Amino acid sequence: MEQLLRVMNFNVSSDGIAAGEHQTLELPFGLDRAERLFSWAGATASWPMRTDPGGSRGLDDYFTRDFARNIGAEIMGRNKFGPQRGPWQDHEWQGWWGGQPPFHTPVFVMTHHPRPSFALSDTTFHFVDGDPTTVLAQARAAADGKDVRLGGGVTTIRQFLDAGLVDTLHVAVSPVKLGSGLKLWDSPDELLDRFDLEVVPSPSGVAHHLFWRR
Repeated sequence: MEQLLRVMNFNVSSDGIAAGEHQTLELPFGLDRAERLFSWAGATASWPMRTDPGGSRGLDDYFTRDFARNIGAEIMGRNKFGPQRGPWQDHEWQGWWGGQPPFHTPVFVMTHHPRPSFALSDTTFHFVDGDPTTVLAQARAAADGKDVRLGGGVTTIRQFLDAGLVDTLHVAVSPVKLGSGLKLWDSPDELLDRFDLEVVPSPSGVAHHLFWRR
């Protein structure tokens, strides 16, 4: 069975922005009130960081539950792992997620400044310096026959799109306009030369954009 490279539950604003340009420890997405982009997922019953009972069911909950289905490895850019730039100054930094990262698979962090791999719970982080094709081959080898999730951020997803390596994308477009920041697209129509698209509106106000490669 073919191993797919899947972008899942990636959040952008109505003007295509997924992150700000000035990421810090206090602003992981480089945006004030970034939660506006993913509040639809946080409101669901299946949100993995939910600490109280309840939450919504329905379409948004389906996509939240689907996040881990048949995923054997994740690829992410360095900016998703943390706000540091250049050579690693602090190897004690082990990501935003504490001792229980939500990935539960090997994770391949793309960086020009490798560092030793380490494990937290059932997630092992590997730091790799390679082009998208090389890194995808490493992730597929580690995924034990399952699919690979491409976790972002924006620059990393664009690199894999430009290399023609992405098989499916799920992009959740929130009804907020941010004006400036790192854009996934000016319009989703930019991908229609390579992908089919279906847009499924949710009662939460989010429009789920589902792309699959032609």
